[in-house]
Amino acid sequence: MISNKKLKELLEKNQILDTQKLDEADKEAKNNQQDLFNYLLEKGLISADILYGQIASFYNMPLIDLKNENIRKDILFLIPEPIAQTHEIIAFNQTDDKVKVATTDPTDLQTIEFIKKKIQAELELYLTTPESIQEALKQYHQSLEAEFENLADHKTNKELPEKDLKQLAQDLPIIRVVDTLLEYAIFENASDVHIEPAENNVLIRYRIDGILHYVMTLPKNLQSGLVARIKVLANLKLDEHRLPQDGRFKITTPQYKISFRVSIIPIFDGEKVVMRLLSESNKTLDLPELGLQKEPFEIVNSNIKKPHGIILVTGPTGSGKTTTLYTMMNKLNNQEVNIATVEDPIEYRMPRINQSQINPKIDFTFAKGLRAILRQDPDIIMVGEIRDKETAEIAINAAMTGHLVLSTLHTNNAASTPQRLINMGIQPFLISSTTNLIIAQRLVRKICKDCIISYNLNKETINQLAKYLDIKNVLQFLIKGGLVSNIKPSLDSILFYKGKGCKQCSKTGYKGRIGIYEILEITPAIADLINKEAPTDQIHAAALANNMITLMQDGFMKAVKAITSVEEVLRVSQE
Repeated sequence: MISNKKLKELLEKNQILDTQKLDEADKEAKNNQQDLFNYLLEKGLISADILYGQIASFYNMPLIDLKNENIRKDILFLIPEPIAQTHEIIAFNQTDDKVKVATTDPTDLQTIEFIKKKIQAELELYLTTPESIQEALKQYHQSLEAEFENLADHKTNKELPEKDLKQLAQDLPIIRVVDTLLEYAIFENASDVHIEPAENNVLIRYRIDGILHYVMTLPKNLQSGLVARIKVLANLKLDEHRLPQDGRFKITTPQYKISFRVSIIPIFDGEKVVMRLLSESNKTLDLPELGLQKEPFEIVNSNIKKPHGIILVTGPTGSGKTTTLYTMMNKLNNQEVNIATVEDPIEYRMPRINQSQINPKIDFTFAKGLRAILRQDPDIIMVGEIRDKETAEIAINAAMTGHLVLSTLHTNNAASTPQRLINMGIQPFLISSTTNLIIAQRLVRKICKDCIISYNLNKETINQLAKYLDIKNVLQFLIKGGLVSNIKPSLDSILFYKGKGCKQCSKTGYKGRIGIYEILEITPAIADLINKEAPTDQIHAAALANNMITLMQDGFMKAVKAITSVEEVLRVSQE
């Protein structure tokens, strides 16, 4: 919010704390890797009212106490409750041309700009304390509870007639809650929204950067209305409560275009809703932006230029495989080639690419779709996933007859992929002769740049790490890559990084994700091992001898470069 230097000057100038005490506090804050502002509050050296008063005068802003402020409902709800709570910002009054907004952090420009665009009005900013914000936040619950009392009583899980559900889905409180959930999910870059009915309430969670986060708990009597509203948006059957349903809808504004893929399934306490968010306005990434380092990028780049063969991307669900395939297709996409895909589902629309959605209900499978697009004169084929022998055989035949085939497979690492195909019933010589490249990947969360701090690993952590990785091997790799000095390095002498948590990253210490990769090129030596049905560890050893960078090594390179943390690398790469 304010630099340590400026804050010291301000407090000294106004004689709030003497110089000696300030110097001691500043030194202790640095030792604890804290801001001086937070340290002074935490230790009670200055009261919040006095400290925020000083900050208000520094920014030339009025200071307001919201504890006894009765905020009009229509003004309060201009800012959705989750945003008000996470970012400590509240709308409390309104004039003809401005909305008065109180915040604890006038430097949180991203949130301020978002609110300005959302309510399409100029903001008059006031500074307030966290305690004042917490008091004002209670008014959200009081307002919502008053409105919910006016809704029909749906505390029991009785099934309502369709016309009643339609009416319920159009109630303003229900519309407001659903709009808030969707808007906040977009603002926080969530990939999924989970609406989970429990015995006495409804739990809302978002998946942000691959991790589920609790957002809020809603009253049980909202359950029927929430589900009905989402069914209306996704054009699903309102009176079907016993069978799973799938649908989708879009939200388009000048700022974003988001497609929501909706899945509803009956569980013991009602119907659970999961919505997957897919941004249709995202710019397509380039391979280096995904996280490919220089040498792996050059290997991938040379292989996607080959006119035929198979490139396989492997990893668990949610590891970014589809994004990697789309990025490759974007690089290959020009007017001289015909690119066709068979996907489940089509996640992003791409110009000039012929995308087909499989539909098992009518027996339109990956194998049938792949057979059909081979009659469409394709140069490049993307198969969403190789799930069975039939699909694998057709993909291999396509590669053998002059097509470049891109696909995904579920394996833990690159070296185990040939064995997975052999287990499906594919002949080893067909795998070795058609496969050009195997990419194993994971997604790690990136450290938030607004609250990054450096630290050294302690002995206890290093002992824990030794259970999962060969520390000597990691050190040699980092020395070879020029990332650490080769003068007697040890893991406790290397600087690593983490985020301490701030408003910009919702106090998680992370913001955004990036890939870590393992690139296995099928050289003559690797092909020979595949033909002999060599075990996975032999293929892995041969790849290492050929300078393959493993997932763990790539992760540690990114940890030393302050892109991600050691904890993240271990979290995603442990098998």
